[in-house]
Amino acid sequence: MRLPFNENKLEALMDEIGADLILVSSKENVHYFLGGYRFFFFSHKDALGVSRYLPLIGYPKSRKEDTFYIGNAMEVWQQEVEPFWIKNILNNQWLSDKAGVDAANFIRQIGLENGTIAIEKAFLPADTFESLQKELPNAIFVDAVWALEELRVIKTPEELGMLRTASEKIVECMTDVMQTTLPGTTTYEIAETMRRKETSMGLDFEYCLTSTGPSYNRAPSNAEWEKGKIISLDSGGNWKGYLGDLCRMGVMGEPTPLMLELLDEVKSIQSAARSTVKPGVTGKEIFQSALEEQAKCAHADEIIFLAHGMGMIQHEAPHLTSEGVVPYPGTYAERPLSPGMVLSIETDMKNPDVGFVKLEDTIVVTENGHEAYGDKSRDWVINQN
Repeated sequence: MRLPFNENKLEALMDEIGADLILVSSKENVHYFLGGYRFFFFSHKDALGVSRYLPLIGYPKSRKEDTFYIGNAMEVWQQEVEPFWIKNILNNQWLSDKAGVDAANFIRQIGLENGTIAIEKAFLPADTFESLQKELPNAIFVDAVWALEELRVIKTPEELGMLRTASEKIVECMTDVMQTTLPGTTTYEIAETMRRKETSMGLDFEYCLTSTGPSYNRAPSNAEWEKGKIISLDSGGNWKGYLGDLCRMGVMGEPTPLMLELLDEVKSIQSAARSTVKPGVTGKEIFQSALEEQAKCAHADEIIFLAHGMGMIQHEAPHLTSEGVVPYPGTYAERPLSPGMVLSIETDMKNPDVGFVKLEDTIVVTENGHEAYGDKSRDWVINQN
């Protein structure tokens, strides 16, 4: 039985946290464990009546044949045409508390009712957990989130292909919108155009942060992109569950000398960080290279640098720092990176005369160094309308 993830790595991670069974409940990890399967009916929402859709996967250590899946009653249709590797399937779920009862029944059937169960604490409803505790009073519950993050940290060639596709499509959309938008268009309208373009290219649109200078506000609004002003587009969309998340800069007309200077400073910091990326380097070393370059910039006090892991979600492992805007331990601040890890490297600047200037790039650690995905349009994209 060939699994769509690294079975040996999962077993080792379960050993580290002392888990006899891992119960997967987040949408991303269910997708990952099933090799890309996601029930179409709940692809964009979870709410259902007075409860929610909650697929569960229970994987017992060293007993993959006893893995179970609990899904919605309608899922049998999709599973007829998209079968996956798990054989113990119960498609009856309408209530999240009942899903916990059914999971406990499976766990008892395989003799682990007194074992240690790893759950995704941040992604398991309270009523599901209450059912598990009631049905399995002698079980010990530990957190699985960090183990599952580590399981996904090295991407397969297939995953990297999806990340490349997502990144390239997003940059293509941003470039087209920046070059064709008419003066006076609001950032509401620009974000909506991005949504339509991304979805027309097969992406699942997630967001588009927009800012037109000299404002730093990045929410779509009635602010108009006018002649002589900049536009920042920072958009995220996913391709088959894998995220593209990049930022590019445009200007309505020719960029001023100050605009050129500011983007050059941002690019210099990006280049310093990117050039450091290779197998064996640590998160601390990437930040050190970037911050040393930032210190040389004339507008250093206006700049914030950040680098983080990405893949199915923003800010997933490898976690490069404990001091970023999103709080989590920097588990790879002192640990070496490996081929197949994916980073988002971003530098933003708030300049009172020009506005919000930012680049965000997707960088993959390769055997010989690194590769950038969607690496076009990193200079000012000029709109001549």
